[in-house]
Amino acid sequence: MQPTVPAPAPDGILAAGGQFTVAELCAMERDGVLARVFGQAFRPVAEPETPAHRASALAHHVPAGLAERAVLGRGSAAWVFGCAPPPQTICLLLDRARRTTMLPPRSGCEVHEVMLGPYDVERVGGVRVTRALRTAVDIAMHEPEATAAPLLLALAGAADLGCPLGRINSAVAMARHIPGKRRAQALLRTLLEE
Repeated sequence: MQPTVPAPAPDGILAAGGQFTVAELCAMERDGVLARVFGQAFRPVAEPETPAHRASALAHHVPAGLAERAVLGRGSAAWVFGCAPPPQTICLLLDRARRTTMLPPRSGCEVHEVMLGPYDVERVGGVRVTRALRTAVDIAMHEPEATAAPLLLALAGAADLGCPLGRINSAVAMARHIPGKRRAQALLRTLLEE
């Protein structure tokens, strides 16, 4: 007899604390009914994993006080787009114009206060995520070169994201008074020459 596939939430994710406990979700994973997306967030195995699944899975791990204000960024956003491995720590961006909330201990998240423009954020599966170009610029400027290079190549290589290396380089060049700009430009020059 085929196991019954539980109905996921509207975002396509089943997470602990909802209809099932962690133990029940893990048992369904072992039985081949569910696939783990991230942490304690799962999807039915019959559904292929999508950016919306990944964004929703991360959102289930964001502290409640930040859920409506935070934006998934940097490596977390790159993972949502399918261009990075799952994040060790969820990167949350908060607009400087808004008041910040302290993260609870061991939240698995980090918060960066940034300036977010009107075209920097999109909704993926109902979750706010930095657009691919903003994600690439942030990675170029803030991640160590060894981490940034493969992520930038993956983002640039994803035709559906529309951010080739030349466009990323132009966006970095237009940034003003941002720490890490020169290092990012040097890295992008190297990647463009390869």
